[in-house]
Parts: sequence; structure tokens; C-alpha cells
Amino acid sequence: MRKRARGRNGVLLGAATLVVAALIAVSLNVGVYDIRGDEFGAEMFWISRVPRTAALVLAGSAMAVSGLIMQMITRNRFVEPGTTGTTQWAALGLLLVTLWVPEATLGTRMVVASIAAFVGAMIFLAILQRIALSSSLIVPLVGIMLGAVVSAFTTYLALTTNMLQMLGTWFMGSFTGVVRGRYEVLWIVGIIVVIAYIVADRFTVAGLGRDIATSVGLNHQRTLILGTSLVAVSTGVTTVVVGFLPFLGLIVPNVVSMIRGDNLRSNIPWVCLGGIAIVVVCDLIGRLIRMPFEVPASMILGVLGSAVFIALVLGVRRRG
Repeated sequence: MRKRARGRNGVLLGAATLVVAALIAVSLNVGVYDIRGDEFGAEMFWISRVPRTAALVLAGSAMAVSGLIMQMITRNRFVEPGTTGTTQWAALGLLLVTLWVPEATLGTRMVVASIAAFVGAMIFLAILQRIALSSSLIVPLVGIMLGAVVSAFTTYLALTTNMLQMLGTWFMGSFTGVVRGRYEVLWIVGIIVVIAYIVADRFTVAGLGRDIATSVGLNHQRTLILGTSLVAVSTGVTTVVVGFLPFLGLIVPNVVSMIRGDNLRSNIPWVCLGGIAIVVVCDLIGRLIRMPFEVPASMILGVLGSAVFIALVLGVRRRG
């Protein structure tokens, strides 16, 4: 039975991989620039299309896995970097480093944004440990309120320093500006996904609670810090290169968990494929809906994600 189940899972995973590969192929062939008929088409293909598609793959898989990790370490289905304030802290860090060191390189901005995201995630976890959680809905509400406060301060700071327009451009969540020479740092988040897969069992045990994790010899606090660090780096790097991808880490892990259960290690490949598929589809819709203009992928993702979030909340209310 186990061999049969594994074989079936392998076939399904292979089929899902083929579907995602087909979406990637479509993404490589969609755009305003005619890569076949123009003299410099082949060069533009490698300068623009390939980096953009690689960014879609890396950012989609990393942010989906980040949401899965956050849900495991907080034991709550409604959290992801966008509903815990982590992305808002990354935005604040990026704005501060731009104000203090205007000539900072992309790598420096990425490091500062990741550190700010880590600080914000740790503040969120510290707040959770000091309040009574009478409902699972309190956790995302706390995160949303914390993120709103940080976002308001970031907006005020950008307004007073004449950086508001630049702030909006940074975080619109669009892949339009991703070209060769700018997307390469996203391979870091690919490494993060691999690390998450290697240590997935630790996050699964940590999600059972401090007492159970300690009883089996796992350092619960160290595991929380490791998970938070992985999420912070993924969020910081993705925010600097691409911008916000709202609700991605909420939609995919919940859908996968509903279908396959809560085995983190076996779910990570499915979460990666789901994250890639959703981001690629949203980006394709954004490119095609008003061609030759583009609608940011984050706008379409935000509409889809908010609908799923409301559906999850209503589902919890129905179950009491």
C-alpha cells in the first residue's frame, strides 16, 4: 500500500511539474517585444524574458514556502509574511538604508531589509507569547495591526523625505523591471527553499508545541529563530528585487494542507509548484489584460488572496 501510494504521489507530482513547466514556457513567449521577428530578439530573450521568468519561479516558491514555515512555527493557518508585518518591516529597512546610504548597493539593501524583516518577525512572535489567544483569528489580526503601524510610519517617513513615489514604485510587486544583472540575488531564496526542505522535520516537531518538542530533544527556541531567519531572508530579498507578493504564503500552504495533510517535508515540493503556478498566472494576466501596458502581479494576487483569506475565516466560523 505504501509503495502504491508513493507511486501515485510521484505520478501526481510529475504531472503537476509538467503543468508548471508549460506555464513557464508560456511566460517565456509572452511579451510586447517580438523575440522572433526582431533583429535583436534572441538577445532580448536572454536579457529580459529569461531573468523575469526565473524571478517568477524563485520568488513564487520562496514566498509560498515562507508562509508554510510561518504557519508551522506559529501553529496558525492564517499567517504569512504579509499578515505578520514581516514585509512591512522589510520595507521600512529598505527605506532607511536608502535615506542613510543613498549609494548603497543592491546587496547592502537586501541585507538591511532582511535584518529588519527578522526584527519584525521576532517582535511579532514576542507579542504572541504575551497575549491570550482565545481564537486562531487573533494571531493574524495582531500581525495585520502591527504591519499597519509599521507601514504608516514608513509612509510618513517617505512623505517627509520626498520618497513616497519611489516607495510606491519599489513595492508594487511587479516583475517589469527584472532584467539580467538584477535578478541574480534571488538565487539566495532558492537556497533558502532547499534549507527549509532539509530541516523540515524540525519545523514539524516545533509546530507541535514547546513541551513536545523539548521532550523529544529539540531546541524549540533555536528552531523558531532558524525558521524566522529563513523567512526574513526570503522576505527581504524578494521585497528588494520584486516588491510585495501579498497572500501568496497564505493561499498555497492552506490549499496544499487541505488536500495532503500537514507533512511539511512532503508538502514543500507541492507548495513550491503551487507558488510558482499562481505567480506565473497572475503575471501573465497582468501582461495580457491591458497589453501593451502591464498590471502589477501583486494587484491580481491581492484580489485573489483576499478572497481566499475571507473564505478561510468564514470556514473557521462555520466550524466554531
